[in-house]
Amino acid sequence: MLTLLLLAAQPAVEPEPEIVVTAARTEQDKAETAASVVVVDEERIQRLGQPLLDGVLRSTPSAAVATSGPPGSLTEVRIRGAEANHTLLLIDGIRANDPAAGNTPRFELLNADIASRLEVVRGPQSALWGSEAIGGVIAINGVAEATPGEQLVAEAGSNGFRRGAVSGGVRARNVSLAGAIGWQGAAGIDSFDGSGDRDGYRNLSARLRGIWKTAPGLELGLAAFSLNGRSEYDGTDLLTFRRADTLDSTRNRLAAGRVWARFDSLSPGLDGVVGTSLLASSNRNLLAADELNRTRGRRWTADAQLQYRFATGSIAHTAVVALDHDGERFEARDILFGGASNQNRKRSHSAVTAEWRSQLRSAVLDIAIRRDRFSRFKDATTLRASALVGVGRGWSLAASYGEGIAQPTFFDLNGFFPGNFVGNPSLKPESSRGVETSLRYRRKQVDAALTLFRQRLHDEIVDVFDPATFQSTTANRALVSRRSGVEAELGLKLGEQLSVSAHYSYLRASEPSGDLQLKEARRPRHSGSIALDGASGRLTYGASIAFTGARADTDFDQFPARPVRLAAYWLAGARVGYRLRPGLELFTRGSNLIDANYQDAFGYRTEGRAIYAGVRLSGV
Repeated sequence: MLTLLLLAAQPAVEPEPEIVVTAARTEQDKAETAASVVVVDEERIQRLGQPLLDGVLRSTPSAAVATSGPPGSLTEVRIRGAEANHTLLLIDGIRANDPAAGNTPRFELLNADIASRLEVVRGPQSALWGSEAIGGVIAINGVAEATPGEQLVAEAGSNGFRRGAVSGGVRARNVSLAGAIGWQGAAGIDSFDGSGDRDGYRNLSARLRGIWKTAPGLELGLAAFSLNGRSEYDGTDLLTFRRADTLDSTRNRLAAGRVWARFDSLSPGLDGVVGTSLLASSNRNLLAADELNRTRGRRWTADAQLQYRFATGSIAHTAVVALDHDGERFEARDILFGGASNQNRKRSHSAVTAEWRSQLRSAVLDIAIRRDRFSRFKDATTLRASALVGVGRGWSLAASYGEGIAQPTFFDLNGFFPGNFVGNPSLKPESSRGVETSLRYRRKQVDAALTLFRQRLHDEIVDVFDPATFQSTTANRALVSRRSGVEAELGLKLGEQLSVSAHYSYLRASEPSGDLQLKEARRPRHSGSIALDGASGRLTYGASIAFTGARADTDFDQFPARPVRLAAYWLAGARVGYRLRPGLELFTRGSNLIDANYQDAFGYRTEGRAIYAGVRLSGV
């Protein structure tokens, strides 16, 4: 009843178009895309106050977030039941999956203070974006223009947490520049049994984006980011091979830059972009002050895209052709095994993508096909086809079919420890096929959707152990893993005072074991969240509560390893700010306000209730 009264009190205005950038190869209105996509804007990120973006991702449908200990620890995100390395991460258009860590995204390094926008596209998207886009695509930033002015943030609180950030932008004639740098860290807690040393983290991250409009129809751009983290954790005792209260730590660095030229004046309706990027990563594992091993990776990418917009009668068309080429280098070094796992590898890859989009009033049809050519394993072709049809009064129907692939990692292909783990150079990419259908409603202050999806994972890369030789290797699984589910979403925009989003997700994720299908680990069957934010007078506020249902996991301290069950939990957080005067805000924030005793990974403790306070200066 309260919601209905609030809706009645608001003026009946149609919502502003919300632009999405990763649901197709060109920007489009969210209301005109058949893809299942969520956008979290800068205001909500700021008002929720989460220091790392994994907390924001918990409020998006079908995203299972698993952190192995306190904040800053290894964090995995599984979208719609996909594997942890089956999500493609883009930061300002740069492919950011770590080539030195099995092409997994480093979500534990994503400092929220350098993020101005978050976009999550669910379902297989490899026909548009290539490898790793099986569960979906997560894009960060997407800032087109700099907003003049600077902001400073400082915060401190429980468990020795400290945080500081500065961001700003300048604009002069045809040049704009925006940047941010953020530092945060905490003493943490003991993630083993609560009686040992604390496991804390440090994070220093930065981003930069500049645009120079050199002439009408010509734009030159630069984007760069740097993610640096140090995390302490309790690892494995080297004598007993069991988890223990150890002094392990990991130091991770991921840095990248991209330059591009965009043009739109060759002829009416024709525009395009060419660009190149370079990413470098480094991961070091230490015990106390002694280094155990390290990996390094580098990825150089060149890309070009042309799009042509035209009409035939009342039908609007967009045709896109894109070319991509990249080369990767990988280096592994160890001290623990006397250098036995040392290796230097390289590989290259090229792809061509074609997309065709047609729109007739409220009906949209989109088809994309992509061919990937790999230098070290089998090539792949992927397809995506989607349709959206408006049926009137704000209702629409959407359906899509998509395919995804994930390339084998360097360790999958080449092994890790000679004589014990042997690589398999005959591997082919993992592949997924998925379908989804949605019923949607979008009108005035309400945005709602009900989506059914089903995916099948083929050629999954799994470890194989031979008890006769005591050797392990990798192979493509002959049987199929299955994922299906339902997503219900509701969004309400009640003016500046309140914006609410809620979702419930149901997931069935299983993998074959003989003639049976077993539940896959760390994928809750039931999950959901409610998030809200707004401003009123001198107050700003944001709050969220997320539910994670019971999940399966594995206890590797036992021999043989045994399955275990992780209990369901609720995780709540809130932030309230008060503006003392223009440009000066004091705020307080709380995390895990219900004081849930939970684990995302078996055997790794997480933080309890925590309180923080801080100050934000703007326009300084």
